[in-house]
Amino acid sequence: MQIVVNEQNCQVASQIGLFAVCALRKPDADLILLNGCPVTVDQPLKDGDRVVLLRCGEAPTGAELEAVMVSRHTPEVHFKVKNRCVGIAGVGGLGSNIAVALARVGVGRLVVADFDLVEPSNLNRQHYFIDQIGLPKVLALQEILKRVSPAIGVEAIHEKITGANLCTHFSAVDVMVEAFDEVEQKTMLISHFLSNFPHIPLVAASGLAGYEPANRITTRRVAKNLYVCGDGESVVQPGLSLMAPRVGVAAHHQANAVLRLLLGEEP
Repeated sequence: MQIVVNEQNCQVASQIGLFAVCALRKPDADLILLNGCPVTVDQPLKDGDRVVLLRCGEAPTGAELEAVMVSRHTPEVHFKVKNRCVGIAGVGGLGSNIAVALARVGVGRLVVADFDLVEPSNLNRQHYFIDQIGLPKVLALQEILKRVSPAIGVEAIHEKITGANLCTHFSAVDVMVEAFDEVEQKTMLISHFLSNFPHIPLVAASGLAGYEPANRITTRRVAKNLYVCGDGESVVQPGLSLMAPRVGVAAHHQANAVLRLLLGEEP
């Protein structure tokens, strides 16, 4: 019968056990994944099973890392998203966290745009670090994403997105994400993008300030191919700032909506 071991097709004897394959292919492995799940007991394999063999603490090769991602995401999900492209306009508290989440689920290419630099005030909620202060956010994020997933393609656009350049930068994306702070920018992007690309889904955000209950943040379809994540109400004002937990909840609502759209599901 045929199984897949660390993303390589292998012909093995019928009724062979998992540990026998481990002994043959990587006898020092102490982390074994079978069809995406960690296992610690021996069991017979069946045709088409996918096995990943790793040694804890050992940096995987590119092929081994790919095998882990395929296994953990399930092949059906992984191969659907690895060749897809997502655009993210604004890489602050929302966009930086969305980008990292999408990189971790295996999206193959991201187009990220922002004109701002990393500032100390960003560190309370944005996915940046002290040693990146002063760098363009898109370049700092590109560096982070490559550390998360070396195979990911990241197009970093250090430029303010306007109605004039929006189509140039985001015409090839499969899903678009609005992650701006300012209402005027949000309105501009939503209006221009849906007018020019009515067939491409757009995931936006509204209402995520403060520390109100996380369960008030939802994902809603508000028009054809337009989805909005947030509570729709809580805006930044004196005494109500943007804080990491709630910004993160909204960002991951957006990332999950993107993932579902890439998989052909309704968010």
